[in-house]
Amino acid sequence: MILYDYFRSSAAYRVRIALNLKGVEAERREVHLVKGEQRSPEHVARNPQGFVPALDIGNGHILTQSLAIIEWLDSVYPEPRLIPADPLARADAMARALTIAADIHPVNNLRILKRLETQFGADEAAKGEWYRHWIAEGFAALEAMAGSGPFLGGGAPDVSDVLLVPQMYNARRFELPLDPYPRLVAADAAASALTPFAAAHPDRAKPE
Repeated sequence: MILYDYFRSSAAYRVRIALNLKGVEAERREVHLVKGEQRSPEHVARNPQGFVPALDIGNGHILTQSLAIIEWLDSVYPEPRLIPADPLARADAMARALTIAADIHPVNNLRILKRLETQFGADEAAKGEWYRHWIAEGFAALEAMAGSGPFLGGGAPDVSDVLLVPQMYNARRFELPLDPYPRLVAADAAASALTPFAAAHPDRAKPE
């Protein structure tokens, strides 16, 4: 199994966490987003969107999109389960996860920030304000959706925690004040204390 990865990609970070939680080993191959390696013909042949992550599971199958990869991992390696089997719990967990994956992340990824610069002349300060605005809007909703802890959904981490931790990393990188989100801070701390989450951190995934 080969994971095409970038150490600071939050989508790839999610998959590293999920693989670690499942105890599944994958060879990591770096696709350097800042250098534009994701747009190379070789990588686009793996993932037509030119994104990371891409997970080569053998037999000619390469999976893309972090949530699709996590769902596949849950199906093939069911313990510990990340997407609940109970329909109501599943809907709640996916709603939390999609608050990040569908509403925060897509408007803040690298290609959007570059487009803001090239099309609208946004400087670094403007891009930072843009980034923080959309995280804050999503985090306000997610804070209200969080359970009683220690994790977002209760007593064990689920798919929404797998997405939360990378997004909290991004929030800190862009200096978003986190005081308004005590439940998110607590869930992030609980998850980050676990070895599978800690081992996936960009500081440990960064190429030497």
